[in-house]
Amino acid sequence: MEGIQQINTNTLRSWLENGKAVSILDIRPIEERTEWFIPGSIYLNAYDKLKANNPDALHGLHLDKTVPAVTICAGGKTSMIAADLLQMQGFEAYSLQGGMKAWSLAWNTAKISFPYFDVIQFRRTGKGCLSYIIASNKEAIIVDASLPIEAYQELLLKERLTLKYVMETHIHADHLSRSKQLAEKNNVPLYLPIPNKVNFNFEPVTGTTIFDAGNIKIKAIQTPGHTLESTSYFIDDKVLLTGDTLFISGVGRPDLKANNDEAIQKSKLLYQSLQKILALDENIIVMPAHTSQPIDFDNIPIQTTIGIIKKNVAILQLSEEEFINTIQQRIPPTPANYLSIVEKNINGDFSDVNPIDLEAGANRCAIS
Repeated sequence: MEGIQQINTNTLRSWLENGKAVSILDIRPIEERTEWFIPGSIYLNAYDKLKANNPDALHGLHLDKTVPAVTICAGGKTSMIAADLLQMQGFEAYSLQGGMKAWSLAWNTAKISFPYFDVIQFRRTGKGCLSYIIASNKEAIIVDASLPIEAYQELLLKERLTLKYVMETHIHADHLSRSKQLAEKNNVPLYLPIPNKVNFNFEPVTGTTIFDAGNIKIKAIQTPGHTLESTSYFIDDKVLLTGDTLFISGVGRPDLKANNDEAIQKSKLLYQSLQKILALDENIIVMPAHTSQPIDFDNIPIQTTIGIIKKNVAILQLSEEEFINTIQQRIPPTPANYLSIVEKNINGDFSDVNPIDLEAGANRCAIS
């Protein structure tokens, strides 16, 4: 299909970050749209008509012709048909190269500031993964790196930060960890919570580990349940990075890589870990490792307080027995490729795979 203009993820991401006016037209089947979408996009259920080359496939669509239009589908092929139709109607139209699969690597940032430190939240808007740079007095720690390392390197350079440590809340199952790459690139220690099964060198995080960065201390709190090694990080007694243990509106799933008995045992551990977190001061800010919703380019951190979570997340008000039973009944569908992703994260090498292919699919870490 010659003459069809394409736009890549980085360009569209840049447009949205800079507030450029753009109409994003999502033409996927409705079930795909329901799973994940680009914030602010317009939906038209035109997929079947476009596949059939129906010239009226976009009938009824009203877009501003003075604004560029970007069409999206799953892989970037059907969207080219839609872009062609829009071009013929006089639009400046583009097809998103690689579609939503490629968009899974799109990201933006948001920052929350305190007297002695900043927390910069890196958000994979197309995947829901959240990672963090904690910065104090020009020293930085990176937690749960899920983006290509250039994203973090760019911010370290821009803010003139010296990276001191790289660490993880747990061994992830939905995305390839870039933490080992980051630590090697910057020649700094990589800290991983134990017990874990990784096949490469790291510094262990235990329940007594305390990190220093600039003017602050970060305490490790063991919070097993989602995984046996799951750990939260308590920053200067003000912010708790909860990994996949506790989310803004739900809790982590305890069933991955577990049979039924193991999942029940991990549910008990999860309940106990959540009680430990809920016993902390209600004003402490919670910042998780994932969100179940597409993330806007709004510079507003995804965060809440322990007090608000207590009120809003009903599952946390259950007894241990009720909690375990409810968790077992609400297990979401298993994430795509999670066994392959865990294997790559255990080996610490994914040079032989295409991350876009392996990481494709909606986020399914939470139970609410």
